[in-house]
Amino acid sequence: MEYDVPVMKVHRYTLEDLFSKRLLMLLPFYIFSYEKDFPEYNNSKQKLESLVAEYQEILARLEALEQQGAIGAFDKRTIIELSRDVIRELTKKYENVQKGVGEIMSGALIETEARAILNIGKQEGRKENQRETALRMLETAKLTIEEAAQYSGLDLAQVERLSRG
Repeated sequence: MEYDVPVMKVHRYTLEDLFSKRLLMLLPFYIFSYEKDFPEYNNSKQKLESLVAEYQEILARLEALEQQGAIGAFDKRTIIELSRDVIRELTKKYENVQKGVGEIMSGALIETEARAILNIGKQEGRKENQRETALRMLETAKLTIEEAAQYSGLDLAQVERLSRG
């Protein structure tokens, strides 16, 4: 079989194109559009400020999309984290660019309430999994309370409570 795969060249898309066509997952690669001009941005405070302003606009637009419910907090955070990682790698030789644009994207990763709730949910899920594992060990594997505690990662008192019902 033969397939034609269209090639997308991110540098051909404007910021407006990326947002209007909902090509948000291309945003982390938007910095490639400026790569050839990094030496200039690195040496000109004025030019660097315009690039920083553009990334501030990206953050503001992502925030607006999240507020409108068009994207979730997790999606927004993923785009920002990927952008930060690409910027960090691509601008290694350009300290001013990395500081200017990189700090904008890193500063956007402040812990949000939604992210904190997600992390708490994951922790609770792990604890519940440990409790279920200990119960199965006690019931089906006929392990001692000490062995079930050791293998499940729970403390002895927790496993004793589980064994009593």
